[in-house]
Amino acid sequence: MKVLVTGATGAVGSRLVPQLVEAGHTVVAATTSEAKTARLCEAGAEPIVLDVLDTAAVRDAVRRARPDVIIHQATALAGNLKLRKVDRDFAVTNQLRTKGTQNLLTAAAEFGVRRFVAQSAMQVLYARTGGPVKTEEDPLDTDPAPGSEQTLAAIRFLERAVTSTPGIDGIVLRYGGFYGPGTSIAPGGEQLELLHKRRFPVVGGGGGVWSFTHIEDAAGAAVAAVEGGAPGIYNIVDDEPAPLAEWLPALAAAVGANKPMSVPRWLGRLLAGEFIARASTEIRGASNAKAKKELGWTPRYASWRRGFAELGRS
Repeated sequence: MKVLVTGATGAVGSRLVPQLVEAGHTVVAATTSEAKTARLCEAGAEPIVLDVLDTAAVRDAVRRARPDVIIHQATALAGNLKLRKVDRDFAVTNQLRTKGTQNLLTAAAEFGVRRFVAQSAMQVLYARTGGPVKTEEDPLDTDPAPGSEQTLAAIRFLERAVTSTPGIDGIVLRYGGFYGPGTSIAPGGEQLELLHKRRFPVVGGGGGVWSFTHIEDAAGAAVAAVEGGAPGIYNIVDDEPAPLAEWLPALAAAVGANKPMSVPRWLGRLLAGEFIARASTEIRGASNAKAKKELGWTPRYASWRRGFAELGRS
């Protein structure tokens, strides 16, 4: 099939393009940077320079490419994300998830693109009540941390638009916390740097449950969504949700950092904000059973334990 990928040089996209090519698909790979097109050519794709916020440019790109599938992986998350003011840090990404998604869906409907796959996120999406592990059918959070309301609204807009546009078989991939090459949990990545400086503590007992997704598995799930699976929403996470108090010390040990400090919730909130305090103490993990059954996807990194151990050897 012919696949148009946005965000093709991002953390997921740069792993996704080679996997699609290897699977025999023809790939039109979109980037916002002319300087990155050579890299896409080397990966076996046809590169284009595209700003998905430009409505006319998106329409023209889809008209020219006439893909069978569009995969929307565009984000703008590079840089030093403090997450004290989430909506500020995610402002451009929120636009890509709203206006960018709508531009692509409108063009897809006009030019007969039947299948549409989009990147979402589950880490702080589910309601912070009930059991520790959520399925796609569980309710979402209706009380986001102050300063993150726009970000949650943008995610919900994307999911609603992708799964309800007439004529489009929309698939939403709710990724867990990314780690691996090109992410902030990788050698040289921001979160590992904070860990080595002992500036990434266990807050308030660390009871918040996290689900992780290795970046290669994130890309593999998108390939699976191109090739099969019913329209809908899928959690793309590994097999082992775990509380912060368990996985953070394990990560520190794996990469040779000192054991993280522990701080009370009030101090964590004071230092890093309410968003981080909730992520440390209240969030829920997710089940990947639906993705395994309906997409036929199985994570290569079934547990973050193996993936973290590899980070320590790299």
